[in-house]
Amino acid sequence: MSNTNRKQAALNYHSMGRPGKIAVVPTKPTNSQRDLSLAYSPGVAEPCLAIAENKEDAYKYTAKGNLVAVISNGTAVLGLGDIGAQAGKPVMEGKGLLFKIFADIDVFDIEVDTKNVDEFVKIVKALEPTFGGVNLEDIKAPECFEIERRLKEEMNIPVMHDDQHGTAIISGAALINACEIIGKDISKVKIVVNGAGAAAMSCTAMYISVGASKENIVMLDSKGVIRTDREHLDSMKAQYATDRDIRTLADAVKDADVFIGLSAADVLSPEMLLSMAPNPIVLAMANPNPEIAYDLAMATRNDIIMGTGRSDYPNQVNNVLGFPYIFRGALDVRATAINEEMKIAAVRAIADLAKQPVPEEVNQAYNTNNLKFSEEYIIPKPTDPRLITEVSMAVAKAAIESGVAQTVIEDWDKYRDTLRKRLGKDDAIMRNLTMAAKRDPKRVVFAEADNYKTLRAAQIVKEEGIAIPILLGKKEKIERLIHEYAFELDGVDIIDPVAEVDGETERSKKFIEHLYTKRQRRGITRYDARKLMFDRNYFGASLVEFGEADTLISGMTKNYANTIRPALHVIGAKPGSRVAGMYMMLTKKGPIFFGDTTVNEDPTAQELADITLLLDKAVKRMNIQPRIALLSYSNFGSSEGKTPTKVREAAQILHDKHPEIMVDGDLQANFALNSEMLTANFPFSCLNGQSANTLVFPNLESGNIAYKLLQEVGEAEAVGPILLGMNKPIHVLQLDSSVREIVNMVTIAVVDVQAHLKNL
Repeated sequence: MSNTNRKQAALNYHSMGRPGKIAVVPTKPTNSQRDLSLAYSPGVAEPCLAIAENKEDAYKYTAKGNLVAVISNGTAVLGLGDIGAQAGKPVMEGKGLLFKIFADIDVFDIEVDTKNVDEFVKIVKALEPTFGGVNLEDIKAPECFEIERRLKEEMNIPVMHDDQHGTAIISGAALINACEIIGKDISKVKIVVNGAGAAAMSCTAMYISVGASKENIVMLDSKGVIRTDREHLDSMKAQYATDRDIRTLADAVKDADVFIGLSAADVLSPEMLLSMAPNPIVLAMANPNPEIAYDLAMATRNDIIMGTGRSDYPNQVNNVLGFPYIFRGALDVRATAINEEMKIAAVRAIADLAKQPVPEEVNQAYNTNNLKFSEEYIIPKPTDPRLITEVSMAVAKAAIESGVAQTVIEDWDKYRDTLRKRLGKDDAIMRNLTMAAKRDPKRVVFAEADNYKTLRAAQIVKEEGIAIPILLGKKEKIERLIHEYAFELDGVDIIDPVAEVDGETERSKKFIEHLYTKRQRRGITRYDARKLMFDRNYFGASLVEFGEADTLISGMTKNYANTIRPALHVIGAKPGSRVAGMYMMLTKKGPIFFGDTTVNEDPTAQELADITLLLDKAVKRMNIQPRIALLSYSNFGSSEGKTPTKVREAAQILHDKHPEIMVDGDLQANFALNSEMLTANFPFSCLNGQSANTLVFPNLESGNIAYKLLQEVGEAEAVGPILLGMNKPIHVLQLDSSVREIVNMVTIAVVDVQAHLKNL
């Protein structure tokens, strides 16, 4: 992606719709005058008076206990430097977004326009009544040390400068595990820290806290090795100064066991790496490019354990493994601080988690079956859903044991369940599926490539490494659009079906003959087959059928029937299977799967059972355990009629022939989605305990109406329709899909191909 395109894409992302990335959402009903009178005057006086009498009641009656301030003065923003408080606001909003999606913590970002330490501390301290915790962000050294120290002393809520401690905690876990794998004692390893900023200082202190020896550490800044004979050393650097006769990085790394990079790209040469001790550990964390390129380092030595700050290589040192869950644990026990004991507890929890069996959903996200504790897996992946339980619980326990917790958790099993329930309220499933797609991208035919949105989506999936696009359409028009909008699609195949058929290419003749042979007893002549092959959907499906592509995406400009028909004619359903359509609805309560929404108009009881089996298999492929409700306007026979009877018969077929599937019906939608209502009224149902996540509708009409209503009124994001039961993966877009919807469908299609190939 060119710098110009990347710049515009980022600006568009932040400006589209409502500007920015975060918003305030009411958590209580506000749809009546009574609600408003309770939310504000006169009812609001009651919690005010209660808090005036007991300040701790603020945690009971307000959002304080789940609210963190992300505060910066913009003096050290990412790799941008001192760009000012207001220019740093997009980063602070982004940090708030990460808090929310990973740990369900609400955030107000606050940009303070001052570089004066006293003034900054005074402003932040005055905000203490508002927040349950403070995350300091992007404040330059050495001021950040003084600011954090004073705020921790003067405030009675958790304060942490993540730029310092986040990297320290994650890399500390990585160092512990790397030493264990290679069999070296952390107290004896020789460590070189290249960098002397806020993160380097905190990392070095953390390594000492978890067992490293200060005498075995050498630190460098931009001037070289920090030595005792250097003049004008500040107190932070002085504590790591050495009197050894070493002055350069080359001197320092010779025979060293560990290299910690918190500096700049390409400063560690292959020759330096070769001079290190056997089985060296290299954590090269400069972003976006590490101190030595991963591929170069691995080619230079085969005994290296390496981590970087990048997601496209093993062992990513990513702060998101820590800060959301550290604050989660601290908030949940109303800690007055984030102390060393809590940070070390986080280090140990992250290190220990890497040694546990990896959940299948994480394996899927990284397109592997055997992710396990090893040289290429020394710390957990950011997508691991166990982080919120393991790290938050460890931090909460450490807070209690160290005496800074104001609330003591008695039932840890209940707390674990509470933490788990905080997950699944966002589109985490699409993040995991995207990771899986990127690990093994497939060839995707875009049948409507003479369209701006299609080409934009093709560029995105290409540059993100999700898929390898194949563009169908008139070549001159597609190339004109690519040039007009400066799309970066160099090297992408462009195929013109009309030119292929008119030119009687060997490929087109092969496709025509196949279609004729397959459909000659269904009214299609050879002339008809040739004429149909001008249609890009027929031609695209033929590319998939003959292995020249892996999957087809179409339907944005044609109705569903005209899009699916060519795929059915050319590829067809799996032997013995029927075809159905499924939507994945991304809701605030997590993903809910709808079927059949697009294919079967009025299925019989047996056909409903068949559709249910398709949905069950599809949802399991996404590493979600299906809890399936067969819907009608009745609850277990409470109403008679054709539809309830059919649905009950389908449920009985499934109970008799497939007892391993968790399914029940007939059920009304509100009971299916409300586990408390279901348990209270129908305690015999096998769905009791949790709400259904997969809904089977009695006919096409109800399913189609339901997903469109939820999409528009419920503001759920619809991913689909996902076509089930085809002999090869083919997927159909909604009419006039957005670019985002096209990208989501391509992602689903690629993962579908991966699963299809594994099952061959």
